[in-house]
Amino acid sequence: MTEFTTRPEILGTFGVVTSTHWIASAVGMSILEKGGNAFDAAVATGFVLQIVEPHLCGPGGDMPAVIYSVKKDKVEVICAQGPAPAGATIEHYTSEGLKLIPGDGLLATVIPGAFDGWMLMLREYGTMSVREVLEPAIYYAENGHPMLPRVSTTIKGLKDFFQKEWPTSFDTWLPGGAVPEPHSNFRNPVLAETWKRIIAEAEAKSGRDEQIQAARDAFYRGFVAEAIQNYLDTAEVMDASGTRHKAVLTADDMANWQATIEAPQTYDYHDWTVAKTPGWGQGPVLLQSLALLKGFDLTAMDPAGPDFVHHVVEAMKLAFADREVYYGDPEFGQIPTGQLLTDAYNDERRKLIGAEASFELRPGVLPGYEHQRDQTMAMLAEFSGKGAVYEPTMAHLSEKKGDTVHIDVIDRWGNMVSTTPSGGWLQSSPVVPGLGFPLNSRAQMFWLKPGLPTSLEPGKRPRTTLTPSLALYQGRPTLAFGTPGGDQQDQWQLPFFLRYAHHGKNLQAAIDMPLFHTTHFPGSFYPRTSEPGHIMVEAGFGETTIAELRRRGHKVTVAENWSVGRLTAARRDADGLLRAAATPRLMQAYAVGR
Repeated sequence: MTEFTTRPEILGTFGVVTSTHWIASAVGMSILEKGGNAFDAAVATGFVLQIVEPHLCGPGGDMPAVIYSVKKDKVEVICAQGPAPAGATIEHYTSEGLKLIPGDGLLATVIPGAFDGWMLMLREYGTMSVREVLEPAIYYAENGHPMLPRVSTTIKGLKDFFQKEWPTSFDTWLPGGAVPEPHSNFRNPVLAETWKRIIAEAEAKSGRDEQIQAARDAFYRGFVAEAIQNYLDTAEVMDASGTRHKAVLTADDMANWQATIEAPQTYDYHDWTVAKTPGWGQGPVLLQSLALLKGFDLTAMDPAGPDFVHHVVEAMKLAFADREVYYGDPEFGQIPTGQLLTDAYNDERRKLIGAEASFELRPGVLPGYEHQRDQTMAMLAEFSGKGAVYEPTMAHLSEKKGDTVHIDVIDRWGNMVSTTPSGGWLQSSPVVPGLGFPLNSRAQMFWLKPGLPTSLEPGKRPRTTLTPSLALYQGRPTLAFGTPGGDQQDQWQLPFFLRYAHHGKNLQAAIDMPLFHTTHFPGSFYPRTSEPGHIMVEAGFGETTIAELRRRGHKVTVAENWSVGRLTAARRDADGLLRAAATPRLMQAYAVGR
């Protein structure tokens, strides 16, 4: 019997691309059609998403990717999460009268990492030139793309603020002084010229690798870094703190940094091995949740029933509590993610999952980390409270839903990419004059208390929420998936994966099922608040399930149906058959393939 879905699960053997915008997916597929591989397609798709979803990602943002290369025959992580600048000290920020780093403006800016990450992916794994992967983005920046209604609404809400405080953003996002109408043709000619100059400087060199390096140099040690430095030398802009601040980022910070290739954090779950980013991202949260849920018979649970939702939510509360205490940049201290994934540890933690909703933040106790745990809990007590903010910047000025994009690509050879670019949103900071894009606000994820894994320090990577996923089935690279959503990313990916692994749903059916998440733990975005015991569920669960969740003590908010999560996924079967799917939510994401 065929399962009803909102869209068909895409099937083919040549290649599949799925992303959070139909134009970007089509561009990625066009790269495969031209003979490019999955990595070439992902790079081109990523640059186009910066154009068509500028409220969710930009050239000044960041990008982690979990990839599988047939040539290397291994799963790896590309870390393009830029670290804090040399001048980003706790002393500097507290001297500005701050207890939290604002969620927007210039103080929240770290080194922009996305461009170097894309160029690293292109050089090490791709086959195409800088021109070939940038030309689609240039086309849409120069000739225009349909203005998404949500982007138009965001710009409308920020119009007065931009005009008064961030005039370069006003000029870029409100050409002629008017809010772009939904579905109107919107252009960013200044950004198009930036990419054209990058190509020109790249093509002054001979050889593909040399051209890619020249592009990296142009951005981090050339005219782009120079334009950023010239602007930041004098810029002092309003941010969410209610006062104006200067940046600490410099051209020297950019010149001395580059993206890296790392080993993933993995966990074996029944026949699957799931690969995520290490502890500088929130990726291990999904792995910890799997380790906790391994002790329950999820196959016997209704995947849309209260038992399933309750057990998944309670497991996530425990895993996210550990995130608050133990995650951070491994280059700045021991991050015990391996210990957090052991059977012994999770067998004990699992006993905390009872029949009713929990309301306390309950991180586990690891020998040798007791002081760190106590310090963290004491600090979090200062910022506890209701009114969770789980979406990034400018919530105080304009309704803002979503904060990121996602891409999954698999080519005919079996190369796989799962990547979640973000940062550098149009509402994150002012547009840099002459470049056509703003910087990021990722430093808001640091705490201004010393001695913690997530304390602000120069050169440290913020504990990002960006968390792409790649899963192997019986040792064979099989599934790439992910979603935007800040702290909710792993919360939406987890039920998708469980429904897929336990209940035989195809990709589209697993994505279509109603979603849920909790705001029980402290949010990663300014102002870092939480709502103990709270869960949000889509109305599609039905009144019976929702009533039972309330009976168990959960503080339930019912969201409109088809309003939570922006999942995409792609799979390669053992016989070479390719599959892909994308959420119907927000009516933007699309999967393509043949």
